[in-house]
Amino acid sequence: MRIDHIAIWTRDLEGMRNFYTHYFDAVSGSGYYNHSKEFRSYFLSFGSECRLELMEMPIVATNKNDYRKHHTGITHLAFKVGSRDRVDQITDMLRQDGFEIISPGRMTGDGYYESAAFDPEKNRIEILA
Repeated sequence: MRIDHIAIWTRDLEGMRNFYTHYFDAVSGSGYYNHSKEFRSYFLSFGSECRLELMEMPIVATNKNDYRKHHTGITHLAFKVGSRDRVDQITDMLRQDGFEIISPGRMTGDGYYESAAFDPEKNRIEILA
């Protein structure tokens, strides 16, 4: 058994697609559009079996959670990028491009070297060595 994909509702489908393809080397599939529901989506691949589906539909309500606080449900996406240097490079690129960094590169108590940031819609992203 394996996870096939994880999905995120978004208000800016193209902006989110650009974020993940630019910073995390995602490869985007062709867009899908259902005219009757005004539903649009992309599947993004990251060189593994698990994909990310980005979805947009006008009737979906905006999340009312305070993005700076933790809450129940899926809390973050973690990307393994290969090395400490790559963690720091991506974190620096995100910072320079105006994205909020939650924590800079550091060793965690469970042995990971990681940083954390918010994507354009304030989803938490962990970047792991």
